[in-house]
Amino acid sequence: MVNKLSPLINPDELTEIHSQNDLILIDVRIGADAKERYNAEHLAGAFFVDLNNDLADIKPDAANGGRHPLPTVDQFSKLLQKLGITPNSHVVAYDDKNGANAASRFWWMLKAVGHQKVQVLNGGYDLAVKAGFPVSSGEKTAPKVDEYKIENWQLPTANIEQVEKARQDEKFLVIDVREKDRFEGLREPLDLIAGHIPGAVNIPFAENLDEKGFYLSPEQLKEKYSTILNGKETQNVIVHCGSGVTACHTLLAFDYAGMEIPQLYVGSWSEWSRNERPMALKEENN
Repeated sequence: MVNKLSPLINPDELTEIHSQNDLILIDVRIGADAKERYNAEHLAGAFFVDLNNDLADIKPDAANGGRHPLPTVDQFSKLLQKLGITPNSHVVAYDDKNGANAASRFWWMLKAVGHQKVQVLNGGYDLAVKAGFPVSSGEKTAPKVDEYKIENWQLPTANIEQVEKARQDEKFLVIDVREKDRFEGLREPLDLIAGHIPGAVNIPFAENLDEKGFYLSPEQLKEKYSTILNGKETQNVIVHCGSGVTACHTLLAFDYAGMEIPQLYVGSWSEWSRNERPMALKEENN
């Protein structure tokens, strides 16, 4: 029996396999200057991937799928080919948010098309550099490879109608991983309206991490989420955030804990809040 590959890899472990021929590093830091920061310095050998252009198919109106809808499988296939990724590649994605942003989204997308060897760098870019992982600058050209054939997204997702039903069904659990003040409607830096989906519970993604910025142990995460589920089936859990990106950090936490990966609501709050759906604030959830 082949041991299942951990969804996380530590900086020292990555250093040990840095020279492997099948290893492909993916830099998915975000922000207006992300590409410039990548060009200035990145982990040696890494390719840059842009969240908005490569990992989403952004529509003119975020009411249709949220701010970061999934691309088509054909679009994603072309991206993987451009990056030199084949079904046999060992892919490690990293960002500068402890894997809490586009690195976990890239991990989820690769897992969702059936890719076996994909991990997120535990602790992210800064902790890898601190651990002595080599860095370089400038762009890197990927080797030419055959088309990466993808049939469909294989991991479970939920649409807005399914979330509407689930939030009113006691057998289901809707988890919002955004920061507490965004969930409570005290501030909203990215979307038009502050608040949360009524019935959702707030488990901020940052709670998956320890004080050093690494994920909690599988045992700690399993105890944490088993308590939160309180007997509910993992297949009845829907996880969301603002636009379906940081939610993947918690999906990874479930996988790391050895639990089934819950449903991802890709549209998340950015879609929900633009569709005249019920919305709640802190005082309404007490």
